[in-house]
Amino acid sequence: MKNIWTSLLAGSALALVPGGAQAQLAAPVSGGGQQQTDGTARSAAAGQVAVPQATPRPFAPAVLEAPAPDMRAAPEDKPVPPSRPAPAAPNEFEAFVSGVVGKPLRRFGADLLVPGARDFTAPPTTTVPPDYALNPGDELLLDLTGSVQATNLRLTIDSEGRIFVPRVGAVAVGGVRYGDVRALIARQVSRQYRGFDLQVRLGRLHGITVYVTGFAQAPGSYTVSSLSTLVNAVLAAGGPASGGSFRSIQLRRGGRLISDFDLYDLLLKGDKSGDAALQNGDVLYIAPAGEQVAVIGSVNHEAVFEVAPGETLEQAILYAGGVNTVADSSRLMVLDSLGRADAGWQQFSAAEAGTRKAMRGDIIRVLSNVGIARPLEQQSVLVTVSGEVAKPGRYYFRPGTRMADVIAAAGGLTRDAFPYASVITRESVKAQQKISFDRAVSDMELQLTAQPVTSVNRAQLAQAGNAALIKSVVEQLRAREPSGRLVFDLPVSAQTLPGELVVENNDTVFVPSRPVTVGVFGAVPSPASFAYRQGDTIGDFVRVAGGVQKLGDRKQIFVVRANGTVLTDGKRVLKAPALPGDLIYVPIDANRGEFWARFRDISGSLFGGLVGAASISNLVN
Repeated sequence: MKNIWTSLLAGSALALVPGGAQAQLAAPVSGGGQQQTDGTARSAAAGQVAVPQATPRPFAPAVLEAPAPDMRAAPEDKPVPPSRPAPAAPNEFEAFVSGVVGKPLRRFGADLLVPGARDFTAPPTTTVPPDYALNPGDELLLDLTGSVQATNLRLTIDSEGRIFVPRVGAVAVGGVRYGDVRALIARQVSRQYRGFDLQVRLGRLHGITVYVTGFAQAPGSYTVSSLSTLVNAVLAAGGPASGGSFRSIQLRRGGRLISDFDLYDLLLKGDKSGDAALQNGDVLYIAPAGEQVAVIGSVNHEAVFEVAPGETLEQAILYAGGVNTVADSSRLMVLDSLGRADAGWQQFSAAEAGTRKAMRGDIIRVLSNVGIARPLEQQSVLVTVSGEVAKPGRYYFRPGTRMADVIAAAGGLTRDAFPYASVITRESVKAQQKISFDRAVSDMELQLTAQPVTSVNRAQLAQAGNAALIKSVVEQLRAREPSGRLVFDLPVSAQTLPGELVVENNDTVFVPSRPVTVGVFGAVPSPASFAYRQGDTIGDFVRVAGGVQKLGDRKQIFVVRANGTVLTDGKRVLKAPALPGDLIYVPIDANRGEFWARFRDISGSLFGGLVGAASISNLVN
């Protein structure tokens, strides 16, 4: 009986041992091929069963892979970049004020918020704030290292607010703060794995649809990023229209008023506290514009502003950035453009501006303190003294200082000074000369241009060459700048400058040395500067230069003295005594036809003989 149980156990062992072990149990083959059937031999063979050694495998972490995307699924919900509406056209009040001030004047905010070249969508690189609530359609990117690995595992939140993590299961993340989602997912993964590190970031944000209504430049529905705010959506719609308000933009959600945002808070104070984040289905309503006033003049930002009920003139000026550096802050002017008071421009003091309410249609002008001609006793005086004085330089004086005091401050005149030829220039004189000179040139151009029409010899005067010459002469005259020189009829032997002359700011005083020559130019054979000889006349120096040529006009000879005065009247000039520094000019005879005669007469009458003789003849010749 014992042998029977032994045989059964041995057979069971043979059935359980794999093929490799069975090979070791086979009996050795003898030379005669005889098998041993003896029970004892089988028992001994059974005691020699060998168990193969197990080879340990290296550890491999689990790898999570996202399921292949369903190609039949709906396309990704990406925000649609809005088209860029054109900036709002000026409204009627803007156009009216622009006409009053003589330059374009827009509503405050129109040029800052709705330029045509700006993209108002939230950029894809925007940092997601920690308090952002996750929504269906958002995509999360998971990176896992350690005992479980995953790289850029893209998981999209489904319509029920869940993501499915492979080998972990569904995790509800809808409505969870972005700053808390990592800890939430890590708790779910830790139920399956230990010793891992998890990083979570947002790969793509879902788009939301909002509605911009009311007085918008381009009202309608807009698909924007889920990070967009009230301002992003309003600007995507082109901002307020010409009749829309910058100060009342209402955000409604589910019929409730969430925010009534004033864009002035953002533009003037940098305050975005009322700029609420948007949710799908939000409605934005831009209210109609309130009362508008214009602020112009010496302020930091001229514009048309929308004022709230009860706001004052002072508050309107603060919207314009306040008065600038050169403003007259003691008063301002207000024009009621609607004509309610029919009083024209009214003046208000600074105190009155703080209490007088700004009214619809007011034009508020802040006056400037610069560009006003002040009395001499209120001017600071800077005088430049150069030439033959002991201490040339720039000197500051009190208002009302006389020329004698200026020369004394400069150390007095030197022995070589020639006060008769001193050059004193003044800015106020230069400005007045420029006005008079420009007017004279314009009158001359008009008369010469009209000459072919009024003259009996029209055909000759209407020649193209004459018109071109007139244009050339006029252009040369317009290019000339007056010097602003003050001319004094001092005797040639004067030892001082006009001492009682009151100096002005930026006056220049140049005292030359005594000249030793007389210049002769124009229609003479040898134009040059000749040594001055006391007692010689103008005619003597003309003869030294070779006399008057045939083309010269003896009757129109003129002399420019060193003190700036001019001698004319032909033959009498030749008999006048010459003085040091004289410039004698012999012009070409311009009386060779009606055109040139008329040209000479017109120029002479307009320029009073001085410029007509000294400049016009020079230009013509």
